[in-house]
Amino acid sequence: MNTEILELLHQNNKSRNWEEIEDKLKPLIVKKIDGEPVYQFYETLKDNNLEKNKQLISISTQPIESFVPFHIHNYVEIMVVLLGKCVVETPNEMIPMKQDEIIIMGTQTIHKVQKIDSGTIVMNIALKKAAFSLSDLDFLTHNKDTHSVSSIMFSLLSSNNSGGALNLFHTNHDKQVVDTIYDIISEYYQPDNYSNPIIRLEILELILRLVRIASKSSVLQIQKKRQNNNEIDLLTLLLYIEKNYETITLEKMAKYFGFNANYLSSYLKKKTGYTFVKLVQIQRINVAAEYLAFTNAPIEDIALKVGYENPSYFYKIFRKYIGGSPTDYRNQHQK
Repeated sequence: MNTEILELLHQNNKSRNWEEIEDKLKPLIVKKIDGEPVYQFYETLKDNNLEKNKQLISISTQPIESFVPFHIHNYVEIMVVLLGKCVVETPNEMIPMKQDEIIIMGTQTIHKVQKIDSGTIVMNIALKKAAFSLSDLDFLTHNKDTHSVSSIMFSLLSSNNSGGALNLFHTNHDKQVVDTIYDIISEYYQPDNYSNPIIRLEILELILRLVRIASKSSVLQIQKKRQNNNEIDLLTLLLYIEKNYETITLEKMAKYFGFNANYLSSYLKKKTGYTFVKLVQIQRINVAAEYLAFTNAPIEDIALKVGYENPSYFYKIFRKYIGGSPTDYRNQHQK
């Protein structure tokens, strides 16, 4: 816990009057949920005033003791509870958050944060689409030509059609995660010529560390969600595919999560736009491409390693996703 940073943020999270904000900014109402309006918040604001923030990456603090209506963004938002606790509300659920827990919210996701007290500090990082290049957003990809399964989650978050996409990360006060967050804040509020690229790199590092934590704790999260009869989040499903791609089948995966196979197949297709088979193929080809680029192992051995007993079929799938043969790919990347 960095008391100096917390004090800085505390000075910026003063109460705001929603009627004043609505009167000045006149945000559009895009729909209503049970009679309650949902507003379009497409501009980020500077702390302590209602000036628009034109930065591609901007940080603000959640105002205390303030009503915030349901709204949507056209940017990705990372919400971090630095002190205290809060509740994020969507049309379908209440999501309680504790200190050092993080939510990554996709574009067009309807949500609001219930009133927080003066002892709570919640930080919001807004990531506009132009803040990162395509290769940055696919930060989990080992090379520019392939996409790992878990990188799909974050590509979806930045998509204009990702309404409802969010993921809660229980960091368990991981020191490296917390230190990274505080360093991002420090660079933002005390900038120099190097701050912007440092912030971009540290945000990618933060997300990578969150995925690592989610991967390590996925079994515990699955058990907990089963006990509470909750729906498994998408990232957990994608991480399972990423871990078990060699021998995975739809039936095995459905049984592991306690789902009907047809339901699981439909759910993955709805949430990612990809079929189960394609998700598995993406992961297998991603790993195969890494072996080709960084080892001299025979191609037939690599095909078998990633789950293809028939080398000819592996060649066909590899060309489908990469656009060239495994041999050509290896020659290109080992120059």
